Amino acid sequence: MKRRLLLLIIFLPLLFVSIFLGYQLYSRANPIKANIVIDSTQIAGPVPDRWKALAQGGEEMGVRMLQNVIPQVAELYPRYIRIDHIYDFYDVVGRDTAGQLTFNWTRLDETVCDIYHAGAKPFFSLGYMPPTMSEDGSLIGKPKKWNEWSLLVQKTIEHYSGINTRLCGQIYGQWLTDIYYEVWNEPDLESFGKWSIYGGNKDYKNLYRVSVEGANQAKNVYRFLIGGPVTTAPYKNWLQRFLDFTTENNLRVDFLSWHHYSKNANDFVDDMHKINDWLSPPQYVKYRLLPKIISEWGFDSNPNPIADTNTGAAHTVASIRNFIEENFELAFLFEIKDGLSPRWGILRNKGEKTPRYYALRMLNALDGNRIKLSGEGTFVTGLASINAEQIDLLLVNYDLDNRNTESVPITYQKLFNGNYSLSVNYLDGKSINYNIKTLNGLITKEILMPPNSVVSLKLKRIIVP
Repeated sequence: MKRRLLLLIIFLPLLFVSIFLGYQLYSRANPIKANIVIDSTQIAGPVPDRWKALAQGGEEMGVRMLQNVIPQVAELYPRYIRIDHIYDFYDVVGRDTAGQLTFNWTRLDETVCDIYHAGAKPFFSLGYMPPTMSEDGSLIGKPKKWNEWSLLVQKTIEHYSGINTRLCGQIYGQWLTDIYYEVWNEPDLESFGKWSIYGGNKDYKNLYRVSVEGANQAKNVYRFLIGGPVTTAPYKNWLQRFLDFTTENNLRVDFLSWHHYSKNANDFVDDMHKINDWLSPPQYVKYRLLPKIISEWGFDSNPNPIADTNTGAAHTVASIRNFIEENFELAFLFEIKDGLSPRWGILRNKGEKTPRYYALRMLNALDGNRIKLSGEGTFVTGLASINAEQIDLLLVNYDLDNRNTESVPITYQKLFNGNYSLSVNYLDGKSINYNIKTLNGLITKEILMPPNSVVSLKLKRIIVP
């Protein structure tokens, strides 16, 4: 009997693994082919804009990274642009002859104004530690005096959310409302300080508490938001211990944020499902409706050449298609511009556009109200919208193995009878135009989609005077 039990313990996990791998191979060998059907009367509400957020990392110290790409970024209509390294890259903090802190916002203002000139609002990652304040002189050390960190946060918020603030000669009032302040950046990561959620010498909970105390001291400011814990991925222990601490100490939390990089376009949806589950216990009820923000996301957390290819572009569109229906407030694609060598940018260092940039621009064509579509497949998925007399459809064939090619049937239903123009546009800029007449409210077309292709279709009714 014991021997049978031992064999069962050994072979049962192997059986489960075999079944799982078999299913994966079956799915790979027998994918569901797409057969897209768009019903022009099935309105699903306004097209969400939660994906219209971009992040810029610290690539070149002393350089206004966004200065030479403002027109390109403006074309994407971002709502917010996130920046980090705000204290160490821009020489904000100094000391006077008496040893008191001084603040110089001039260089940071220049980048913030570049953000506003691109049509967005800033989203600040509060970090890193100014060397003059750091206990060990590093950018990731804790402060020698916690009250100095508190003062720095207070002054930052008073400057960028202040009622009397004037930025760029013309930015004030409504533009300074609802600015986000995120406490640190990936505090769980070794290279960013290895702060702990369990206490000890470098306790993130203490960093957050002192930051909130500084934020609460800010005077004459518009509504702003402060939050965290901005970990490298959503972790249950971090989130729940963080919220337990803020509850016990009656600290404000205006949003919850984290990062996630994954080649799997479904993982970003799974984030929200996991977080909703972790917030299900009754003690977290007041946090369930907080804005939830992925403040960095992308294909790979390390530099990866694929990010600059059609595969990277297809991953971006497929991921957004998946999470666009989730209750994210914002999802910040990383990053806007490369440093001196290619890394993660949707734009190269001199401003050249990559396939991911063009994919985002194609997504921008979705306007007005979303239309429900059916018939998505294993690899080919899509989004559709209607605005006045035009229906926009965006299809993506994301396949990391770069093997799946499909000829995708597309059917438009319940159209007004008459003449239509159909424009089919590809990621590389090529386009094909058709003139079509319908007498039965139907239009059908078949589109060849190679692996990792992104195709935009615009169907417009031609009204003859």
